[in-house]
Amino acid sequence: MDTNSSAKVMSIRRSSRDKRAKFVELAQSRTTNAIRAIRVIGKLGNPAAYDYTESDVKKIASALTKEVDALRTRMLTRGTKESVEFKL
Repeated sequence: MDTNSSAKVMSIRRSSRDKRAKFVELAQSRTTNAIRAIRVIGKLGNPAAYDYTESDVKKIASALTKEVDALRTRMLTRGTKESVEFKL
């Protein structure tokens, strides 16, 4: 292998490591943000502050579950982006 070929292989390897590092960084940050957002939604469960029904709770939980399922599918099958819409 000549010097030029070695440099290309090392560049590809670095690129792969860089992609992994970027993925880990973003996955940790975005997952933390998602967990925080879910916890904020959970604060709506204060009956002294909010009026809601069991149906409302089921709709919210169903929408979140659906998105987690879609996330799993997208990441495992490299699918396309979906639109976001939620209504009570």
